[in-house]
Parts: sequence; structure tokens; C-alpha cells
Amino acid sequence: MTMFRSLLAAAAFAAALALAVLYGKTTATVHASPAPPAALARLVPAKAPAPVAAVSFTAADGARHALASFKGRYVLLNLWAVWCAPCIKELPALAKLQAALGDKNFLVVPVDVARGTPADAAEFLKAHGAAGLPAYIDSDLALMRVFGAYGLPLSVLIDPKGREIARAVGPADWDAPDAVAWFRTATKVPLTGP
Repeated sequence: MTMFRSLLAAAAFAAALALAVLYGKTTATVHASPAPPAALARLVPAKAPAPVAAVSFTAADGARHALASFKGRYVLLNLWAVWCAPCIKELPALAKLQAALGDKNFLVVPVDVARGTPADAAEFLKAHGAAGLPAYIDSDLALMRVFGAYGLPLSVLIDPKGREIARAVGPADWDAPDAVAWFRTATKVPLTGP
């Protein structure tokens, strides 16, 4: 009987080890990265990557864009509003993060959830040091509902497969040198520029 228990215990251990190895191979890059630096203290990795619902928003030219159209790249979806002081304060930092990482593998997608027009959002970004970012709006607040937003700004990091891998509720110092370095590692974006 003790031989049977020993074999059973060994089999259970082997199964647990196999599951742990499989979990490690299937989690998103952000889980394998070091913890976010202090500048990104509000950025909390998801317990497990979760598919993002099918939602769309409007660009400055009036065209509708599906969030899924950005698959293949890391996306930092940022929900903001013109009346949100912390949102306004972090807009230039988001623009600098985008400039530092380029747009081949990584995109900052700022979406204004106030009830203005796409042109209003574009002008607002330009006037507040974020002219390098695209302007999008979500006037029906679909993104707020889908992501369960209870405060702004809300930033959601989405992997190239379209899965949420981290989120930050509240502002962050997105362009701090250690934050940019962390994003380069977490998203495997090479250095750009000289």
C-alpha cells in the first residue's frame, strides 16, 4: 500500500510540475518581465491574459476603428476626458512614450470619453503637448463599460493577440526613463533613433 501511495504522490507532483511549466510558456510577456518600476506603480499585471471584447471608436477623420484592428502590436489604450486634470497632465508623457518606442510594435491609443467631436479631441491633444498621438473618441462610452472603468485615466496594456495583460487606474509617469526601459523589455521593442 505504501508503494501505491508513493507512486500516486510522484504522479501528482509530476502533473503539478507539468502544469506549472505549461503556464509559464503560455503567459504573456509582461508576466515574464520584471515588476513595473515606481513610475508605473499603478500598472498592475492581469492574473491571466484576457481577450478584449469587440469594441470600436471614432478617429479624427470620422472613421470607425475596431480595437481588434490593432492586433499584432502592443497597445496602450488610454481612456481620458477633457475635464479630467490627471488625464491632461499625463497626455504629454504618453506622447513621449510613443515617440520613444516608435509605432511598429507598440501604439498608444488615447480615446477621449467626453462627449466632444473627434476634431475637438485632436485640437485638445495638440494644445496639451500630445500632438504626436492619434485622436479618437468614444461618445457612447462603450469602452468605459467594456473595461469596467470607474475612474479616469484608465490605461489598459493589450498584447499582440488582443488580450489585456495589465492596467493602470489613475495617472502614471509614462515617459520616465525606467518606465520606457520597462516597456521596451515587456513589449520587446528595440531601441529607436541614434
